[in-house]
Amino acid sequence: MKHIIAFAGSNSSTSINKQLATYASQLVEGVSTTVLDLNDFEMPIYSSDREQAQGFPEQAVAFVDHLKGADGFIIALAEHNGAYTSAFKNIFDWASRVEQKTFLNKPLLLMATSPGARGGASVLELAADRFPRHDANIVGQFSLPSFYDNFSDGKITNDDLNTELLNKVEHFKNSL
Repeated sequence: MKHIIAFAGSNSSTSINKQLATYASQLVEGVSTTVLDLNDFEMPIYSSDREQAQGFPEQAVAFVDHLKGADGFIIALAEHNGAYTSAFKNIFDWASRVEQKTFLNKPLLLMATSPGARGGASVLELAADRFPRHDANIVGQFSLPSFYDNFSDGKITNDDLNTELLNKVEHFKNSL
């Protein structure tokens, strides 16, 4: 059975992106899923001096091990000031030192949501440019605008947006 990893690029206990990533992962039939929490991978802020003196934190190695053990990824990135959250950026920085080709050319469904009408468009654009340099095989992108108007009770309530996500999830599944 194929195995996927889903997570949000947020360490918020009430992350709307984690809700979206979890929902999308539940739509992928016939796979096992692990939903990661970035709080389980908290570590010192990356610096080359720290890496040279202390090596890789065990949390960075564990995160990369999760990625290596998966057949694909569903990632919903939170947007802070038009970019990744500091929690995700730090994990990404460490993970890319453990494994430069961080995403290992495995299928990736890249998503974002926000309370606003742009739905995390800036962070999606940033990630779509950056992630392929780390061997990301982005097979689909999805932006959910106005989260609180379009998501309730653990699912997307807007039929058009839900259909769009279902199509992206189907393509992702067929890419595994």
